[in-house]
This record gives sequence, structure tokens and C-alpha cells, in this order.
Amino acid sequence: MYDLFTRRGRRAGVAVAATAAVALALTGCSDSSGDGNKSGTAASTVTVFNGATGTIVENWNPFSPTFLQPTNGLIFEPLYYYNFATEAEPAPMLATAHSWSPDGKQLTITTREGVKWSDGQPFTAKDVAFTFDLIRRTKSINATGLKLTSATATDDKTVVLTFPATSYTEEAAIVGNTPIIPEHIWSKVDDPAKTINQNPVGTGPYKLKQFTAQSYLMEKNASYWQPDKPQVQNVRYISLATADAASAALVAGQVDWMSSFLPGLDQLIAGNKNLTYVNTPAMTTSIFTCANAALGCTGPQTDPAVRQAIYHALNRDQLNKLAGGGFAASASPTMLPPERDKKWIADPAHATIPGTADVAKANQLLDAAGWAKGSDGIRAKGGEKLSLTIQTVTGWSDYISLNDAMAQQLKEAGIELKPTQLAWNEWNNNQVQGKYQLSLDSIGLGASTNPYATYSLKYVTKTTAKVGEAAGTSGNYSRYSNPAVDKAIDAASATNDEAAQKAQYAIIQKEIVNDLPYIPIYLNSMLTEFNTANATGWPTNDNKYALPASWKQWDNGIVLANLKPAK
Repeated sequence: MYDLFTRRGRRAGVAVAATAAVALALTGCSDSSGDGNKSGTAASTVTVFNGATGTIVENWNPFSPTFLQPTNGLIFEPLYYYNFATEAEPAPMLATAHSWSPDGKQLTITTREGVKWSDGQPFTAKDVAFTFDLIRRTKSINATGLKLTSATATDDKTVVLTFPATSYTEEAAIVGNTPIIPEHIWSKVDDPAKTINQNPVGTGPYKLKQFTAQSYLMEKNASYWQPDKPQVQNVRYISLATADAASAALVAGQVDWMSSFLPGLDQLIAGNKNLTYVNTPAMTTSIFTCANAALGCTGPQTDPAVRQAIYHALNRDQLNKLAGGGFAASASPTMLPPERDKKWIADPAHATIPGTADVAKANQLLDAAGWAKGSDGIRAKGGEKLSLTIQTVTGWSDYISLNDAMAQQLKEAGIELKPTQLAWNEWNNNQVQGKYQLSLDSIGLGASTNPYATYSLKYVTKTTAKVGEAAGTSGNYSRYSNPAVDKAIDAASATNDEAAQKAQYAIIQKEIVNDLPYIPIYLNSMLTEFNTANATGWPTNDNKYALPASWKQWDNGIVLANLKPAK
């Protein structure tokens, strides 16, 4: 139901800052009260930086596009857990089995027995049926436009979901990416789209203990259904003035888990026995464009020729060297990871993006579209200058470097790029509401590795909204709408035949490679760093039991539930 990538998006790219500044920034972030921690030491507290900068706005509503990242994973859980770091089968969570009817119109789910909500109430199949029925009858929280005829609990451990059409391709989103909520709480909520769910009740390994605008503290859920988990008593999530400070916090031992691009990472790790890292690249760093003038987008980027020119004018090899630290790999204009999804890419010419720029091609496209160069070298058309503002988050230093480098590259084609830095909340809200021209973000990690998981969220009309209205958690922040894509998505969802799906994805790829609502730059590294001084059991390159990024929903609960205090 919801974009597994989440609105917490990518990892923050940071550079090493002064340790002294971090000591000031983290004052009061350690937990020494002893509540839920009989020893009163920091050994049973883990501190996490998930990229949040500036003021934290409280929101534990899993149906909101601005929910706080631990909402899904620590508090709420899905029916199954999908680990995109490995080829493992989905792991049963709140469900233990599921099966489809022969026509793909009915899904029967067996729920786990012996599970309790964090307030002590029993979890049953009725909660699952309630969750899906609430989504069915509440358009504002049905982010993907899932079509359900009914959701019924036939007994305390069996749920039957009925669909008006064959819905095999919805399986991963339904069982792996829908937060299950308690009926006894949410049946009393007037508007499930607007509540911030201030006192969240879930089945996950942690529950909310304390919240401030600078940090929040999660404590162990004593009623958690998995025996002997979690063993770390408290998890503190912090926000910093800038992401730069987090790097120094890691070095100083004041942050235990973060996902950041760090220059000279190997040398940094080698000099500190408590630091380690893993790399799990899967995300396509892209220029998001507010592309659809019919839905209220304004600016030169609404012209497909401008988006195509940007695509061709980028020297990605140089961008990798200047901003990616050489860790980045080639992306695909189909927005599928080229190696992982090779079998799904229809046209070999679209398997990867050229590393070097084709400025001549960019100029040709703009000339043909009527964008003429002025005396200052910047193009204009109908009195509108080809000047574009691109937003990124303050402190995401690799993305800031990307913007600076791209501004120089695009100037050669007569395009003025004006970078701006914003606090995460403002950056995110702009994308959700469509109040931007260009924005740096990443695409990847849908509910499954089937391209449907990416295309049905990022590219279909039903998952977007007019500028000024929230596009929801689905991720179609470009406001992209193409009838040919919509038709192909519907056709792909109606079959479980891989060859038939490939034919539909070929149609989609042809359209989006031409329209480029999201302009791919490269397949970014996904570096995640750990401090083992306070806790052990983190994922390793040899044991990626979860995708370890600190901002990753669902996986964050798996990781934290598997940690053990180091002391």
C-alpha cells in the first residue's frame, strides 16, 4: 500500500564536521534516567540519526505522507517483511500464511496467534480486516488507489480480501507494505488522514516514551510477540541543525547508527575499532520535476524538451567523481537498477545511462522547442527565462555538491540552475504538495522487485494530485499522468504471467524514457555506519538480514529488534 522507500527517502550525505559542535548539538541526548534500564547505563540505549534536520514535527500516523520514520517498523508492523538486501523469501510477521484464489480476485490471510497490542489488548484477524476496510472506504488514505470489494475476518485468525479484478501484482504492497492498525483505537478516529496519532499503539518491538522537537525516545514494548526481543531497552532518534554534524557525532561515539556518505570512509573506519559499515546500493538518485502543467506545475521544467535536454547535458562520470566519491554506479532511464532488474528492461539501449554529456543533443532539443539563447547565454521562450530552482536538504553535502556541479554543466546548454537548501520538513512538504520546480531525491525499493512496485507508485495518475494537494505516501510527486502508462499498469496488474507483464513494462519504459518526469543521475551508494560500542548484532556485508539504512521503514524495526547491548 505504501512506498517501501518511504518519505524518509535517501540517506543523508554528510561530511566530517568539528566534534566540538556535535557535543553541543547532542547535549541532553543521552539517556541516563534508568527508566526501563535498571543499570542506568547507556548500554541499553542506541542513538539513531536518520537524516532529520531542524525541528521535528510529531506525527505517528502511518497513513500520512509526513509520518515519522520509526512509525512503520518500530510501532506498526506489516503482515510480511520483505528484505531487499538479499534474495530471501518474505518473512512472516503478523501473518503466517496467505493464498490466492485461482482467478486472483480473492486473497486469504492467516494471522499470527498470541500477538498483543502495546496497550495489552489482543491482536486478531479483525484488526487486519478493519485496516483494509478503512483503506477501502477512505480515499484520502488509499495512497495507491487499491481497489477492494471487501475485507472480512471469517474468524479470529482468518482474513479474506476480495477484489473486483485480478490483483496478483498487489500482493507485495498488501502483505509487505501495509501497516496494520488496532481497531479498538482507530475506530474512534474521526479522520484517519489528519490525525497525528499522538499516543500510538502498535504490535512492534518499541513504543513511544518521550517526544520533543529535537529528539524522541522509544522504549521496549514489553508485550512484543517475538520471544527475547528486543534486548536494547531504549532507542533515541535525534535531529541536528545540519546533517554535517552527524559525521562528527559518529566519530565521537555519540551516534550509533546513521546512513551517510563519508569521504575517506575506509580510512575513518580503520582508525576506530568500534566503527563499521555496509554498502547496499539500490537507489537511483534523480532530479524530480514538477512536470504536469495541467495539475498546476509551473516553470520551464513542464516542457518535455527541457527535461530531455537536462538528461543529455549531464556528465555523470564527472558528477560521480565530484559528488559520489566514485561509489556510484550507472543507472537506467527506465528507473530500474540495471543489474538487479536486467531481465525487466525491454530495450538494451535503455539498460544504462551514458556517462558523458551530449551537449550538442541538448542544444538541438532546446533549439527545436523554441528556447533561444540570450546575450547572457541563458535561453528564454515567450518571455520566460530557462531558469530553474532545485531544492535539497541542508547538510546533504553530496547532493549539494551535485547541484553545484550540475549548475556548471547545464549552463553549457543555456540552462540556469539555482540550488536552494531547506530543512527536511520543508523539502519533503514541497515534494508532497508539488510546490517545487526541481528536487533532488532517490527512486527505488518499492514493495517488491517486480517493476510494478515502482511504476504503479511513481508514474500513474491515480497516485498523484493537483499542486497544493498531498500526493500521499505513494511518491508520484512529479504529478506525472500518461494514459498509455495507466493502461499498461492496469494490464500488468491483471496477470501473473511474467512474459505478459514484460510486454506492458516495455510500453511504460518507452513512455517514461521519453517524458522523463524523473531525470536519473546515477545509482547511488547506500552506505550505513554503525558504532558497536553500545550495541552489537548490526547487519554486515556477510549477513544482511535487513536493509540497514537508518531511514528505512520496516527494516528499522528488524534491525533494532536483533541488537544486543554490548555491555
